[in-house]
Amino acid sequence: MSQDAVYELSERKKLILKAIVDAHIADGEPVGSKYLMENKQIPCSSATIRNEMAELEAMGYLEQPHTSAGRIPSERGYRFYVDTLVEHYAMTAREIYQINELLKAKMAELDQILLTASKVASNLTNYTAFAIKPKSNKAAIRRFDAMYLDEKSFILVLVASGNRVKTKNVHLNGDVKISLTPSTTDLLAAVLNEHLQNLSANEITLPIMMAMENAMGDASALIAPVVKVIYEVMSELDGGELRVSGVDRLLQYPEFSQPERMRELLGAFEKQEEILNMVSASGDGDINVVIGSESSVKVMDNSALVYKPIVKDGKTLGAIAVLGPARMDYAKVLATLEGLSGNITSLLNEDRKQLPNGRNDES
Repeated sequence: MSQDAVYELSERKKLILKAIVDAHIADGEPVGSKYLMENKQIPCSSATIRNEMAELEAMGYLEQPHTSAGRIPSERGYRFYVDTLVEHYAMTAREIYQINELLKAKMAELDQILLTASKVASNLTNYTAFAIKPKSNKAAIRRFDAMYLDEKSFILVLVASGNRVKTKNVHLNGDVKISLTPSTTDLLAAVLNEHLQNLSANEITLPIMMAMENAMGDASALIAPVVKVIYEVMSELDGGELRVSGVDRLLQYPEFSQPERMRELLGAFEKQEEILNMVSASGDGDINVVIGSESSVKVMDNSALVYKPIVKDGKTLGAIAVLGPARMDYAKVLATLEGLSGNITSLLNEDRKQLPNGRNDES
């Protein structure tokens, strides 16, 4: 929201908007002026509160779901609340204990740390949580091998960083007029290792492909289909991963109780692409709050996604996220993700200190 929008609201309007959002987060019902007077101690008459609520609705911060006098926050109202009005959440001793248990785990794998953190986040907030491994767009192959099968097929073996191994059975279609021999596949492996070792997909240029074709001689037609397979493997390695904890918790909220609505949301989890793209595009370690239609995920209406990237040495290693209704308890979710990310960062820094000469093992 722009800074100009912040100054549209008087202190009284801010007080009323905050009271309405807090009340709606608590019970999910429309909020009326009588409730605000009796339960939120707004120091105004009922008529004044009604007038202010009507103005907040006209400004786009509130909505009236039906003909009752009650209002609920709009997406703009939630956004203003998150950016300006949300208060610091004081975590209980039990919540702090659960978060600190991460530090005792001494888990070596970041993927496992993130998954455990997401389970803790789901338990503490009572929403669904994600452990996210973002897209890197930097996958590179350290070594290529090719094993002859017959005149039209061979196995391509690709060894990526972290000793991840991918194998692809490559079958040449009728357009590729080549009869393979063991020496052809040996030459192919040598050419790939000479020209493509440790290059990302963006670094494989046309001049490099032309040089490989020249090196292959009469078997130059092999290069185009093989590079296509290599691109596919790099895309798989770059693809990121999203693991879900506590998906059943969403069923507690009316916003997700209809089977069709829940089916749409589960479909987004299975496809993952939109969520991964959104998180991967985050360039810093700040907490991000995405409300409803602000999201590129098509089924996020009336929902909110809060995620915190885990950044080390300027590199985003992963993220933890919480998904819930737009009326989620933002203060608690923000405090939980901050606490978890702080513990994860401590774990990562502790692992780094234990390596000789302060070196890390990411190279």
